[in-house]
Amino acid sequence: MGPMRNRVLIIAGEASGDLHGANLVKAIRAVDPSIIFKGVGSKHMLQAGVGLLWDAAEMAVVGLPGVDRLATIFNVFRLVASILHHWQPDLVILIDYPEFNLLIAGKAKRLGIPVMYYVSPQIWAWRSGRINTIRKRVDRMVVILPFEEKIYREAGVEASFVGHPLLDVVSVKDKDELPRSQYVRSGNDRLVGLLPGSRYSELSRLMPVMLDAATILTKNFPEIRFLMPLAPTIRPDQVDPYLREVDLPLTVVEHNTYEIIQMCEIIVAASGTVTLEAAILGTPLVVVYKVHPLTYWIGKRLVKVKHVALVNLVTSQTFVPELIQHDATPERISQEVMDILSDTKRQQWMRQCLRDVKQKLGSPGASDRAAAIALELMGKSYSAGGNEMDIAFKATERRG
Repeated sequence: MGPMRNRVLIIAGEASGDLHGANLVKAIRAVDPSIIFKGVGSKHMLQAGVGLLWDAAEMAVVGLPGVDRLATIFNVFRLVASILHHWQPDLVILIDYPEFNLLIAGKAKRLGIPVMYYVSPQIWAWRSGRINTIRKRVDRMVVILPFEEKIYREAGVEASFVGHPLLDVVSVKDKDELPRSQYVRSGNDRLVGLLPGSRYSELSRLMPVMLDAATILTKNFPEIRFLMPLAPTIRPDQVDPYLREVDLPLTVVEHNTYEIIQMCEIIVAASGTVTLEAAILGTPLVVVYKVHPLTYWIGKRLVKVKHVALVNLVTSQTFVPELIQHDATPERISQEVMDILSDTKRQQWMRQCLRDVKQKLGSPGASDRAAAIALELMGKSYSAGGNEMDIAFKATERRG
């Protein structure tokens, strides 16, 4: 009798990967509760029943890592490499975080362990050479953006588009369910959302220009009110010093980000996943982004996409304004917001484009479809209790 194929090593290096990883683990467990998971992740994966080897919060790197961070990453790599040897998992699932995960993929491949990569690195934006490394080391790419599958298949990598996991996470409410009355004084008030990012480095660069833009807007639209939903990674005391500098009709909200985005007529947001959340919720937006000048200088030479905002990338058109680096000024931001607020036709067009983005992101059930592929790579059946997984898996195959 062969060994029981029931050990999975799963690695997510950042907060968003931790959430996607946890949902994937739950979907696999729903089919086969006997599977044991070990890995690198954070609180969501821990709650989903993964035996954590290390907390990913200590590894998240933005920009150039410090010496301590590099030492941590090296230690985690040695630990994971040793687990691969001694525990001998039946499958390795890697989530985003390419610098670290592609090294682990190489180790796993040499040991003959199947590798599934969930949530692709942004090879379409920069360092496209990594696709050759992926072809050698990864058995199946499981991608969440519609245009990625074709890029991989053309490069000879087996890839499946499973839809975007945000479609299961972001809930759209009926208008009358939204707590609008908590934030407005009268029916004429116009709500504008300010979302300066989920990392403090983003917040420190974007918050001052966003608040200055808001000051200009209040002079032109006396009925405007601002809402600032905080990312779970940002604390209120981190935004307070900026707010003391200005006098604005602004409310900071610690929870219910999706409700806030849906209530707003328009949001001003840092580039990132939030643009896809706005698409699912149907709220027009202006995207702003600023990085360290050196990072920008290097990025200009390496990045080869026309768009920064994911919503524009998905539709291949610039329907959402992108104000990057020197263009991210209070004057430009406020002008874009005023133009959109004053133009009903443009708002309708933007909402139609956002609906197109949502449609292109696939249908809910990404975690179930990804789970079906993981089980297939372990040689397991993917029908559970009924034939939902079977249908999910066949749907993935059909799309290919």
